[in-house]
Amino acid sequence: MIPKETIFLVVDDFESMRNIVAKHIRSFGVGVSNVLKAGNGAEALGILKQHKVHCVLSDWNMPVMTGIELLKAVRSDDELSHLPFIMITAEAKREQIEEAAYGGVSDMLIKPYTLERLEERISRALKSKNRAIVRSREKASSDSAVKPIVPQPRELSRPSILVVDDTPDNLHMIADLFEDDYTVLVANNGQKALDIVQSDKQPDLVLLDIMMPGMDGFEVFQRMREHPNSEHIPVIFVTAMTSEEAFLKGLGLGAIDFVTKPIDPDVLKLRVRNFMSYVELYRRLQDDCDSMIEKAKLQEEVEHIVRHDIKGPLAGMIGIAQNLASDSTLGKNQIEQLRVLEDTAFQAVNIINLSSELFKIETGSFQFNPQPVVIKEILLRIAKISEAAFSGKRIKIDVEANFKEADEPVRAQGDPMLCYSIFSNLIKNACEASPEDTAVSIKCFDENPLKICIRNKGTVPADIRGSFFDKYATRGKKGGTGIGTYSAKLLTEAQLGKIEMSTSDSKNETDIIITLPRT
Repeated sequence: MIPKETIFLVVDDFESMRNIVAKHIRSFGVGVSNVLKAGNGAEALGILKQHKVHCVLSDWNMPVMTGIELLKAVRSDDELSHLPFIMITAEAKREQIEEAAYGGVSDMLIKPYTLERLEERISRALKSKNRAIVRSREKASSDSAVKPIVPQPRELSRPSILVVDDTPDNLHMIADLFEDDYTVLVANNGQKALDIVQSDKQPDLVLLDIMMPGMDGFEVFQRMREHPNSEHIPVIFVTAMTSEEAFLKGLGLGAIDFVTKPIDPDVLKLRVRNFMSYVELYRRLQDDCDSMIEKAKLQEEVEHIVRHDIKGPLAGMIGIAQNLASDSTLGKNQIEQLRVLEDTAFQAVNIINLSSELFKIETGSFQFNPQPVVIKEILLRIAKISEAAFSGKRIKIDVEANFKEADEPVRAQGDPMLCYSIFSNLIKNACEASPEDTAVSIKCFDENPLKICIRNKGTVPADIRGSFFDKYATRGKKGGTGIGTYSAKLLTEAQLGKIEMSTSDSKNETDIIITLPRT
């Protein structure tokens, strides 16, 4: 049951579709003034900023701002991120479903849909703890127990056919043809047919006779199209009328096929089977869509566990190690052990960043919370670790960071953990690409924005220079994944910075230049 005071926002670039969805919602008892409408995502976002809304129903393909862009904008807004968001589309491809699912959609409906299914999905979205709520809960408490939702396999219900004919023999004959494969409903007059198609359990297909007493098939079809429960149901006319006028009228009303009597059972079965194959594909697509959304919600719950049960304590461990290492009463060996502990924790955080944070950036659900970051300290720590890791190649790493503000360290505006991941991956990549007995230089320039240049000997192969920062772009490195530079680019841009690569064949050098906002 949908509360009557619920306020909806319907977003679709076609006015007719906006009106149809609005009419469906009002049929649930919701008042006319409680259904707002928008013609695209940008217009919808403006309405959401000005009006209280409890649920958004949006089409996918729209000009100015698409439904998926609207979804990402809503999920990245602290004030709106909790909103139930239902995507309605007729063109869902698997990659679109995945994008919406991992973008935080509450539910997704594939057109055409039944009124019953729409009501069910709205009710579920209003009640469910969607991913946006998980994020807000995560801010409120890091100690709350998380019980992930495990997706369960579904069994698709049997497709159904309604046979409408005033002749008992025809009803029995057609029902017998299909009863082994489908659920068959029968009606011997137009009014009974309307009662069935306008109920909460509509058939998937109607086989409709035309010549019937009282209300003929054409009138039944017209009245079906006037009711929100039955307007989407496909109809095949099965009739003794053979005139071209009747044929054109039937197709003009929107019938998907026209079968003449006397019926050829094999032909009728073939035509019904062909159409019902599309029904089955649609049902499976909707089922796949539901499964992907549930899996995405499960993954969000797992990410919540990772962030709070793993990343939080690691950050605390790093802070304690750093504080202890600055204690002047400790011996050199003790400080070195603390630095090893700090470095190990940072490496674990880097792994988490390359899974959870990178995934959120890719799906548009990342939320940037900037804070001051002393880049020089991070570079010195990574340089020391990397020099030890590549001691077999005798790589020397020089860090030059001389700033005018001698008393106050220069800080970038970013995320310390993400910055560590960026420079850890880039410096490691530079060391791997460098020949033996060479140096990697890291220079910080006292500019605004802050600029860092990582230079190594060796050039990037010509055939991958244009795709250097692309995912999985790698060449000539044993065990290389192509994730290091890709992740560095995404993590840099997520912090409102920029990254670029230049390589010089004449100098046999490669530069990676990163800029980050300064505090």
